[in-house]
Amino acid sequence: MARILRFGILLAAGFACSCAAVGQPSFFERFSAHNSQAAALQPTWPTPVIQSDPRLTQYYRFSFSHEYAPARTETVSYGNARGGGIVAWNRAEFDVLPPPYIQHNSTAADGFGDTSTLVKLRLFSGNADHGNYILTAIGGHTFATGSAKNGALTDSWTATLVGGKGLTRRIDVESSLGATLPTGMIATQGRSMAWNALAQDHLTRFVWLELENNATFYHGGSHDGLMQNFITPGAFYVCRRADWKPTHSYLVFDGGMQIATSTFHTYNHNLIAEMRVLF
Repeated sequence: MARILRFGILLAAGFACSCAAVGQPSFFERFSAHNSQAAALQPTWPTPVIQSDPRLTQYYRFSFSHEYAPARTETVSYGNARGGGIVAWNRAEFDVLPPPYIQHNSTAADGFGDTSTLVKLRLFSGNADHGNYILTAIGGHTFATGSAKNGALTDSWTATLVGGKGLTRRIDVESSLGATLPTGMIATQGRSMAWNALAQDHLTRFVWLELENNATFYHGGSHDGLMQNFITPGAFYVCRRADWKPTHSYLVFDGGMQIATSTFHTYNHNLIAEMRVLF
């Protein structure tokens, strides 16, 4: 009888614990809630086509690009050096960018490119009701994992400062300044600085338009003293469920084309098409 009583007590205790767990949010619900809380502290602009995004987002980005070299040969990148990111706490994001597969329509050998990682630290921000601005520092490392000369000769570090300001409820401007610093073979590879600037227009509930300027300045290496500049028009279509809430996932379809405006350029008419999953 005592054994049955003890068993009954244990069973009741287990049932009570299970009842207490009922109504507790799942890991995914807590994960999504954390992301929405972090996102509530910043603007709601879409991630630019080319420029780094100053906002913290949890996402995965499926990307494809098709460009022409000055010799009119075509290069296709499956992955386009894009990947995914996870928000940590309220100020940091960690990104992993898997190696793209690069297909050449020439005598060059096809193969995989380099792998990169990023850490973003949001320094200052305010949502649409509190200034609609943001400033973020980004540090990255690229690993020279490319095969068949489809990547860099050595690893490199990148440092970027990026920010933006909403001018109205519809229009925002953003800009970034960054440097790429190889870890070796500097005389051959050189260093570079990239400056980007853009404006975005929230045209309709689901559609955003964008115009970017992308400039790269080369120091050392075979391109020493040269610069290349592109104008990049882009568009975004945000696909959300009718009863969407900040804790719900959604899709963004976007694309753009880099058009060279400088005499020197290593490629031109770079068409980019993407699908992004934000969660």
